[in-house]
Amino acid sequence: MPELPEVETVARGLRTSLPGRRIMEVRFGKTDFMDDPAAIERELPGRTIETVERRGKYLIVWLVPANGSDVRAGLMVHLGMTGRLLTQAAAQPLEKHTHAIFHLDDGRELRYVDIRRFGQMAVVSEAALAARLSRLGAEPLEVSEEDFVARMHSRRARVKALLLDQRVLRGIGNIYADESLWRARIHPARLGSRLTREDIARLYRAIRWVLQRAIELRGSSISDYLDAEGRRGEFQRLHRAYDRKGKSCFRCGAKIRRTIVAGRSSYYCPRCQRAPRKTARRRAPARRRRG
Repeated sequence: MPELPEVETVARGLRTSLPGRRIMEVRFGKTDFMDDPAAIERELPGRTIETVERRGKYLIVWLVPANGSDVRAGLMVHLGMTGRLLTQAAAQPLEKHTHAIFHLDDGRELRYVDIRRFGQMAVVSEAALAARLSRLGAEPLEVSEEDFVARMHSRRARVKALLLDQRVLRGIGNIYADESLWRARIHPARLGSRLTREDIARLYRAIRWVLQRAIELRGSSISDYLDAEGRRGEFQRLHRAYDRKGKSCFRCGAKIRRTIVAGRSSYYCPRCQRAPRKTARRRAPARRRRG
């Protein structure tokens, strides 16, 4: 699933070529992942693209307000597990599973391709987007260290689950949670409320380093991910934990293990990331026999 670095990479790529372009026509294939296909067909043709931004795992293609209105609206896209949003020449053959085509005034097309259609697409106003995002957590690259510490300490849940919870932080998924925890030397099953202030500060720095480096390398191409120009990311070459079961830890040489935390596969080093101690259960006192 595309996570924050992949979505940010796509947004940056589109932001270099889409602003100023006018959407001339909209065509759809499957529409079951769209909130209101008719609204997209009605609102987008004739509108000029203002810019492209990322909010959490969402891409927002902002449109210039129509007819002098001051109400800002945009096309919100969530890539789901296998979605791709890219620009291609109109003459280039359509890939299989292309479900939305936005014809631009320069002869190119903005295309949405998605094999599994677990994504989302909708026209949203700025106010509606703000209301939707208000239910999500903080941006990992914008949250302060103090706020991050409070978020980790305030919930009695495993730290891996906290990193994946979009109500705590928006944009982090399985790959970057595992990579950040490995870098911070924290086992994914440890409780957030039991981490020390030093542990959390180390995790805060690890998350920022991992996400920033992944953005620099245009994300991780594990299976389907390509950026807006159709290029693969490179950060998978720097993975130190994710999907490396049985391989040697780059830090200590121990074999990377896999466990399940929060219903997700989690990869960790048993030597660098010590498992939490199990609390012994108190045994009930034995009953005395009568007679």
